Order: sequence, then structure tokens, then C-alpha cells
Amino acid sequence: MNDTIGMIGLGNAGSALARALSGKRPLVGYDVDPARRDGVAELKLAWAPSVEAVGASADTVLLSLPKGEISRSVVVALAGAAQSPRVIIETSTVTPKVAQQLDAICHDAGIAFVDAAIAGGVQSMAAGKVTFLVGGAAPAFERAKPVLELLAETIHHLGPVGAGSGAKVVNNGVMHALMVVLIEAGAMAKKLGIAMPDLVEILGRSDGVMRPLQHRFRERMLKGDYAGGMSVTNARKDSVLALETAQDYGVPLFAIMAAHTPYEIAERQGLGHLDYAALATLWESWCSVDFAEG
Repeated sequence: MNDTIGMIGLGNAGSALARALSGKRPLVGYDVDPARRDGVAELKLAWAPSVEAVGASADTVLLSLPKGEISRSVVVALAGAAQSPRVIIETSTVTPKVAQQLDAICHDAGIAFVDAAIAGGVQSMAAGKVTFLVGGAAPAFERAKPVLELLAETIHHLGPVGAGSGAKVVNNGVMHALMVVLIEAGAMAKKLGIAMPDLVEILGRSDGVMRPLQHRFRERMLKGDYAGGMSVTNARKDSVLALETAQDYGVPLFAIMAAHTPYEIAERQGLGHLDYAALATLWESWCSVDFAEG
């Protein structure tokens, strides 16, 4: 069996992954920008002249590309080449829909495919200590796993193709929205004369920003338990106070203001007496999902 690993896309993330793989397996790489070659010159990596050349040389090919449409064109090229890899691992950040499209192309060409989204920064990539969020059929995952293990500290096989990239998209969406909330909170705190280190300490406590995840999401939503606790009515009241304070001090709110709307809806639907985690039932109705496990 050919144990060569191919890398297509050698930007910041791709070159970091190549650094972690260098010396562990024969490595061949390609990037549409020839200047990228200088960034990996010190690695044990053979530079290929094309995407197809990587596929002809490597049993497993990792993609690290900036856009889903680029991943699609690369996979089409690999699948249509005279000699194709056995496994393609998509590490780029793409939507679940794109991952499923790539899988369909690979399936028709007899290539195993997984989407293996990366949770972690460039430093953890280069150190071979990333967390992989993987989607793919069990046989494809087993084929990809030996290569993933060369790069990973933790591997989560989350389900079928699209589950890995979906988890990354959801995680990033939460982080980016939370960043806006934190900035809004910081602006309000500054206007109120609260020192930023004090705000960070307050929000960083176990009953700070982690409490909705640990107590509301894990302990209530996953059990469908909304009895008792802080009510929707009281949470709505506190949300109104935050909006009024922001208005009094001239702080524009986007995320916090948008987050207030479901409290108004829940109150009007008669959920006011339930724990405010009961807002989850709105999405259960709208999306035909059930958050409760088991």
C-alpha cells in the first residue's frame, strides 16, 4: 500500500499540517500559488506540479483550501484523473452541503471521503495536536483514521458526511456571535465605569458565560426539564433592563437586542412560568427537532 500523504493547499493551515506530517510519512504537496513552495522548503515534502500529480502520488490526500468551490474543483480533478487517491480528507471549513457534494463526487469515483474539520489554531496544527470533528461513513473513517491520528490529539467521529463540517460551522457561529455579545457588554461596562479586568473576571466565573451551556443546555434542554429555575418572565425583565441601560448610555446593541425577541415570543405563548431554557421549545416547534436525549 502506498503510504504517501498528499497536501493540496499550503497556506497557513495547510503548511502547518504539512509541518506536523513532515518526516512521519512520505509527503507530496501542491498549491496554486508557487510562492507557497518557499514556506515549506525546509520540510520533507516533494512539490508536485499539479493537483492530478498529487493524486497520482498519494494514497491519501488532505485538502486545506479557502473556499468550498475551490474544494469542489480540486475533488473533480482528483476524481477524474487517470490515477486517483484512495482517500480524500477535507479539512477546509465548508458547509455540510458542500461536504455532501464532495462525497458524492468521490463515491462515483470509488474514493473514500470524510470531512474532518479542525478545532484548533495553527500552533496546534503544526504540533500535531488538533481536535478533528469528523463526518463520514464508518469504512471511510477507518481508512482516514491512521492519517488523522498523525495530526490529532482528539478525534470526534460525529456521524455521516457533513457532521464534521456542520459542527465546525455551528461552533464558529457561536464563537462569532458571542464575540459581538462580549463587545457589547464591554462597551456597556466602560460607560458604567466598570474596569475591563473586573468584567472579564465576572463573566469568566463558573456562573458566568459557561452557565447557559452547562446548566441550561446540558442539565435542562437535554433532559426536557423546564420546571422551576429562573423563569422566562424574570429573564425577559432582565433583558429589558439591559436594553434600557444601553439606551440610557448610548450603547448600540445588535446581538443582545436580537436575543431579546424570543423572550417576548415565549412570554406571549404562555411560557413565562417555566425556566428560561424553555425558549428551546420555540425552536423545537419551528424546526421539528427534539433537544431531549433519550
